[in-house]
Amino acid sequence: STFCAFSAILNEMSDYAGQREVIAENLTGLIIAELSRYVQELKQERKSHFHEGRREQQLIDTCWKQLDASKRRFERDCKEAERAQMHFEKMDADINVTKADVEKARQQAQGRHQMASESKGDYASKLQHFNKEQQEHYYTKIPAIFQKIQDMDERRIVRIGESMKTFSEVERQVLPIIGKCLDGITAAAESIDQKQDAQSVIETFKSGFECPGDFDFEDFSQPMKRTVSETSLSNSRTDGKQDARSGKSKGKLWPFIKKNKLMSLLTSPHQPPPPPPSSSSPSAVPNGPQSPKQQKEPLSHRLNEFMTSKPKIHCFRSLKRGVSSLLHFCLFGNNLPPEQRRKKLQQKIDEMNKEIQKESDQRDALTKMKDVYIKNPQMGDPSSVDPRLAEIGQNIEKLRQESQKFEAWLAEVEGRLPTRPEQPRRQSEMYETQSTAVNNCAQDRESPDGSYTEEQNQEPPVKVAAQNEFDDEFDDEEPLPTIGTCKAVYPFEGHNEGTIAMEEGETLNVIEEDKGDGWTRVRRSEEEEGYVPTSYVEVYLDRNAKGAMTYI
Repeated sequence: STFCAFSAILNEMSDYAGQREVIAENLTGLIIAELSRYVQELKQERKSHFHEGRREQQLIDTCWKQLDASKRRFERDCKEAERAQMHFEKMDADINVTKADVEKARQQAQGRHQMASESKGDYASKLQHFNKEQQEHYYTKIPAIFQKIQDMDERRIVRIGESMKTFSEVERQVLPIIGKCLDGITAAAESIDQKQDAQSVIETFKSGFECPGDFDFEDFSQPMKRTVSETSLSNSRTDGKQDARSGKSKGKLWPFIKKNKLMSLLTSPHQPPPPPPSSSSPSAVPNGPQSPKQQKEPLSHRLNEFMTSKPKIHCFRSLKRGVSSLLHFCLFGNNLPPEQRRKKLQQKIDEMNKEIQKESDQRDALTKMKDVYIKNPQMGDPSSVDPRLAEIGQNIEKLRQESQKFEAWLAEVEGRLPTRPEQPRRQSEMYETQSTAVNNCAQDRESPDGSYTEEQNQEPPVKVAAQNEFDDEFDDEEPLPTIGTCKAVYPFEGHNEGTIAMEEGETLNVIEEDKGDGWTRVRRSEEEEGYVPTSYVEVYLDRNAKGAMTYI
């Protein structure tokens, strides 16, 4: 229910995000576009107001400069007139000076006084003009400019308020839908049922172990009449009798028993080996879904049978790690759910297919190099490639055999997935695991989750039809990425299949570097690919590659 609620919340969040996108679109069209245009208009208007203010300031500055110049001229003329008057008076008082010199000094004094009078009039006029301009500047023109700027800013503030109002209206339009989304999220959260989730987890991961029954009293005071308990550890159970009260096996393993205690229970030397089972097939295990009246054979009997019966322990000759590995295989090897086993098997098959493809690429490259050596003996000895080809062929054969085993296990798991009932599978899970392990031994297959090695001489024969399987799997291969460039040092004709011709000095893209076989895979443009001899080119790998190596 938690996952279902989370999925429902994700769906509601998708609708919620859609409404947010509607809001974003409306804000973009109704607010952002209008505000952007209005901001440009405000910038132009503000610029014009500032330009007008600077012009008025320049005008008042010019008036002030004219007034200052007129004032200085008037001051200079007054001083010169005063000096001329003093010179005239001095000349007039001197009896040694001629009358002509006195008259000349008098005329100069009168001229200076006339210039001072004119400067005074000009200064008074400029002062009056400046005072008038200054009054207009500070009381009329500048306040008018500031008023225009104020009006402009007030209009800006009004437009901001209108934009906020538009935003609220856009939000209000989608509020009902967003409210429904939030109601859906609340309903999804309220639909979570912790009891149902806990029960689902129990049904999925319950171990299938059963609680052991009560031990019967063993009367050792009467040796001749002692009754052996059904649940006694020393009971051999060779008579096959069952507990009439419980009808269930009491020799089951408990998941929290320590390993040393478990070993003492399973491998007691005082316990005789049980009789061999009637069938090793999982469907023939007693106490299955179709035979409820029969009692399950305990796991200890199965393990004791494996450890004491020579014909059956022969199937486990590849177990190299003693009883602990056997217990791990029987108890935990197939303990995963079928879907998890299927995923692990599929992952292992994919990894092995990649290894097979890698080996096949090396074999193809060596084959091409051998063909080149055959046609051009001066380039190398063709027989020198045969040992490596044989080794790669053996590796491919081994990998295909392993892949066939895992495919068989995968087919077995996929075949049991749809037909196995849930509750009977939970009750007999451990015994199916044991029987499946015995069956796999008879067919000489080890468990995919086991940790032991295989016997090479006991592998099943490889079918030739597996070749086409792997060939078809890699037909539609994606183009390899470019890992560098190469420059042709010598020309190469490329007559063999899979090779590509090149001219001296030509630059090609490298898509696969030399793997030790003497060939480098290159691409010309986007369509033509092939192999060229590594010794014929200079290879420059990219920095992202493992290392830039140059072959000459």
